[in-house]
Amino acid sequence: MASSGPFKLVAFDMDSTLIQAECIDEIAKEAGVGEQVAAVTEAAMRGELDFAESLAKRVALLRGLHIGVLGSVYKRIELMPGAEELLEVLKANGVKTAILSGGFVYFAQGFADRLGIDAYHCNELEVIEGRLTGRTQGPIVDAQAKADHLVALAEQWGIPLEQTASVGDGANDLKVMAAAGIGVAFCAKPTVQEQADVSINVKDLSELIPVLGLG
Repeated sequence: MASSGPFKLVAFDMDSTLIQAECIDEIAKEAGVGEQVAAVTEAAMRGELDFAESLAKRVALLRGLHIGVLGSVYKRIELMPGAEELLEVLKANGVKTAILSGGFVYFAQGFADRLGIDAYHCNELEVIEGRLTGRTQGPIVDAQAKADHLVALAEQWGIPLEQTASVGDGANDLKVMAAAGIGVAFCAKPTVQEQADVSINVKDLSELIPVLGLG
């Protein structure tokens, strides 16, 4: 679905889109399994692995890690350049925003609070007695779930789908990008750029402002 706006809802992938990191890779470094997890992440982003399967494999390697590590990781992750400027413009224009990510609630909640983002739907790491169990809890937020959440949010806020935009970089963003009025590939994998309505290849989210007709 391709639309020229006016856009009333913008949904963002989180990792390597709204922020300059893959959270699970950063957590994995703390657990001493950084290279193993990063290799699986990369394959999943290219669309070579089923997302739910790849998530389970990666999260299993984090078993036993203390929950306090997540706070340390959050503090060192930087926002993507232009993120704050873009969110200020969106808010000033009354545009609703959401994080729809295969990443984790812990991080999405922090960045949503920081940027004033209206909603987030992500995966939840299971924690028992202060340590990661190596599992997630609740429904998996995969490619289809992202698309479903976009549709549900648009319905909740009374926004036609053609007035929605979705921004992402990996294969698990393709369904939500297709469901939105406009799908924006942000510094994305080649397969994502091929299927997107618009591609931005500069690591600056403020480049999205004119694409959305707001600058």
